[in-house]
Amino acid sequence: MSDVPDVEPAVSAGIGAASAPALELRGLTKRFGATVAVDAVDLTVPSGSFYGVVGPNGAGKTTLLSMATGLLRPDAGTAKVHGLDVWAAPLAAKRMIGNLADGVDLFDRLTGEQLITYTGMLFSLDRAVIAGRTRDLLQLLDLEASAGTLVSDYSAGMTKKIALACALIHSPRVVVLDEPFESVDPVSAANIRDILEGFVRSGGTVVVSSHSMDLVQRMCDHVAIVARGRVLVAGTVDEVRGSATLEDRFLELVGGRRFSEGPEWLRPS
Repeated sequence: MSDVPDVEPAVSAGIGAASAPALELRGLTKRFGATVAVDAVDLTVPSGSFYGVVGPNGAGKTTLLSMATGLLRPDAGTAKVHGLDVWAAPLAAKRMIGNLADGVDLFDRLTGEQLITYTGMLFSLDRAVIAGRTRDLLQLLDLEASAGTLVSDYSAGMTKKIALACALIHSPRVVVLDEPFESVDPVSAANIRDILEGFVRSGGTVVVSSHSMDLVQRMCDHVAIVARGRVLVAGTVDEVRGSATLEDRFLELVGGRRFSEGPEWLRPS
């Protein structure tokens, strides 16, 4: 078995898709009542990149990625995946996207194997193809022993891994992952990184949202820093961080850090 079986990027869909950016967001805007969660964001994710999206809690990262992948309709703006408008051609666009969204409920009364299989059927894959890919993904993500267990009985880390398997089953061209390493143990996290890096080497694109600056700095070649619903800066990791670390650059742009040892009563006597 190859290192990353059956998760190579899918064949190009649409004229000019091969040369188009993996994701192209223009003027994306979303309001919830009086709150502007995403404020006219423009962002271009180059094809073949490993792109990090970082920002503080409440920055609008999840809302932005949800609009970019067709989960949440924007109030204004457009989102294109390899040149296809996500909202004008949703079925064709979503076939090119593997999405691990934060907070989306899974069909957890299915076993892990059944959930991956069901997801493959939603993409109209051949049953023999689904079976082979499911076996490969369960092995890659160290879930073989839990394949027959209900997802509702999975730990948080196992649930994250089975959701990733569902995002990969249809061999997408672009994988969008919202906090994929949250609750995942270090060994599994390393295995997931290997899978994603192999996917990028084969021509795919990965967009990952994370709070871990060190992980993004080590893993990604591009990064966007998001705060208050806007992109503060975007580019290659080296361009964004300059002579500082990515974390220092992040703190400089976002602000809010308090240099304090805390109140007197919090110090042990």
